[in-house]
Amino acid sequence: MEKVKNYIGQFHPIVWVLLVGTVLSRGSAYMTLPFLSIYLSRHMDLSPIVIGLTVGMSPLMATVGGFIGGHLSDRFGRKPVMLISLFMVALVYYGFTVATGQGWFILLNALNGLSNSFFEPTSQALMADLTDKEKRMKVYSLRYTAMNIGASVGPLVGAYLASTSAKLSFAITGTTYLMYAIVLVILMKKFVLPQTVQSKKVVSFGDAFTIIRTDKALRYLIIGIILVNMGYVQIDSNLPQILEGTVGSGIVIFSSLITINAVMVVFLQMPISHIAEKFRLMQVMVIGAVFMAAGLVSFSFVNGWVTAIVAIVLLTIGEILIFPSNSMMIDQLAPEHLRGTYFGAAQFRKIGNFLGPVIGGYLLSQFQGQIMFWILAITTLGSVVFFLAGNKFFINTKAPTLEKTM
Repeated sequence: MEKVKNYIGQFHPIVWVLLVGTVLSRGSAYMTLPFLSIYLSRHMDLSPIVIGLTVGMSPLMATVGGFIGGHLSDRFGRKPVMLISLFMVALVYYGFTVATGQGWFILLNALNGLSNSFFEPTSQALMADLTDKEKRMKVYSLRYTAMNIGASVGPLVGAYLASTSAKLSFAITGTTYLMYAIVLVILMKKFVLPQTVQSKKVVSFGDAFTIIRTDKALRYLIIGIILVNMGYVQIDSNLPQILEGTVGSGIVIFSSLITINAVMVVFLQMPISHIAEKFRLMQVMVIGAVFMAAGLVSFSFVNGWVTAIVAIVLLTIGEILIFPSNSMMIDQLAPEHLRGTYFGAAQFRKIGNFLGPVIGGYLLSQFQGQIMFWILAITTLGSVVFFLAGNKFFINTKAPTLEKTM
């Protein structure tokens, strides 16, 4: 019992609320967003390209909003940016329950991406602000684990609601975000945030953008992740449509794959990290890109449960190698007074989350799923060039290993 108290006590209460909130909010979001493309194809009679555009609108807006939101949090404090964005996300999901036209879904998903892009970098920066430097890697790892715990449960509930009451899933998600925001309001009144969190004197927006633009390591990291995300996002956008149309029990297989993906991430981080610890971060990400590309190629041959599971296992190993390294590298690259700005700039990687569904939808409508997966697997492998180039400019000559994030 004493050990549990000591473990809990090593982090600020607000950090724990953010971690628990991540589990609940991600779980409810994964209950809805992965099935959005199916909902639109069933109820709106839209082409794959239009569905891809609708799904991709969220990450497109995130590329714009992330940098702005992160910088605003550096200038005006984490609290107002986080709370406003959370309340906006809640309103978006309530809006989904009453939306009837294609335009409304595009608008609401755009607002969803913009609001989340304000919240995500700001919450990561706040976690760092409230945590001792030597414990930050553990916090990032816990946050990554929390995301996947939520993602392991959400799709199972979503698969059921997708065939019964999709609008109910939107309402549940909106209520979850609303409660999350209310709890943070109460806690932020109870605990006085450090002065460095509430008001930091930072450079102007233009100067901050110039600093980001001249950081070559960050630039190569973002470009590489954009290419990776173009392939990875197919799991949420075009894969469910392909499975529903070509494989028996396609929705059940799809929801199970998302759960397998999340459970693997939670339980395999440590074992895989022991293997990866001999390599630098960029090298680990190169290996991850190869595994992810192999997973995408494998999806082109899916004809049932066995081939689908093999594909998701390969892709998940790539995810485990790439994504936990991302927050760690941003933290290492960012000056203390620009942490929110750097985490916000990292949101530019979501350009890939926008381009992926649109390009994938075009390829799917013009050719077939197999060709789509092959082309996007090659695109994912293209990230290797930028990861290797970024490795040359990484500010630490002996970069921390992946093991330290776990």
